[in-house]
Amino acid sequence: AIISLGRENNFRKYFKKYQLPAITNLGTAFGMGLIVSTFMISQAKDGENFLVPVIIGNISAAIGSIISVRLMMKHTKRIYGTEEYVTSKDDSSYDIMEFREIRNGSVFQRFLESLLDGGKEGVNLGLSIIPGVVIICTFIMMLTNGPSPDGMYTGGAYEGIRLLPYIGEKLKFILNPLFGFKHPEAISFPITSLGAVGAALGLVPKFLEENLIGENEIAVFTAMGMCWSGYLSTHVAMMDALNMRELTSKAIISHTIAGLCAGIIAHFIYIIYAFIF
Repeated sequence: AIISLGRENNFRKYFKKYQLPAITNLGTAFGMGLIVSTFMISQAKDGENFLVPVIIGNISAAIGSIISVRLMMKHTKRIYGTEEYVTSKDDSSYDIMEFREIRNGSVFQRFLESLLDGGKEGVNLGLSIIPGVVIICTFIMMLTNGPSPDGMYTGGAYEGIRLLPYIGEKLKFILNPLFGFKHPEAISFPITSLGAVGAALGLVPKFLEENLIGENEIAVFTAMGMCWSGYLSTHVAMMDALNMRELTSKAIISHTIAGLCAGIIAHFIYIIYAFIF
């Protein structure tokens, strides 16, 4: 949706050049917020309630979005300065801040054209995110899951080499104090979120069933899942749509830092909450 807005002159005119690239970071931080939040709340079993951890995750994601946008604008200010607007008043014969451009034709014709353009935009958006969703998610699942229950590789679904849990075990001394992960398998959720948080959500029921995660992890997962909601699959497409492809790496680096901060903040907020209540 933000890609469509980013191409719309009636929306772009309100931004200075250094501000516009940051909408990718802001949008990615909340892109799957409602879906992630409702899914996490629904995973609570009888006697459990994940509402508070999810609220903590949302607060942390909001803080992460601020960090991401500020870091991004720190880079763009050096490139574009702080004065020039995306759309100059000199580029048009009318006052762009007082009037907006509309389509020609009757109401029905404009309605039909908007439907066609919207459908085309939706297809283009889907094609843009498919490589990230398919390739990255498949790759992450191969690195997360192990062989079949008998220890043999059968070529069946969900088999992998368990590299990420191995790395998570080695980094336990960092992950425990920063995120509060009690089991190394939990590291696969934020990493999968880099490709698509929808795929990462599929890991949660299994983790809960095997008692690998608790309320703290739900808070951290919500924060990082929202902040990293498929950013590898969407950042490139979004920056390309804004004709600012050269800033893609800056956007990804800024958002990587912000997602980590969101997870750490969620963990410590949950510790404070658990201590008080």
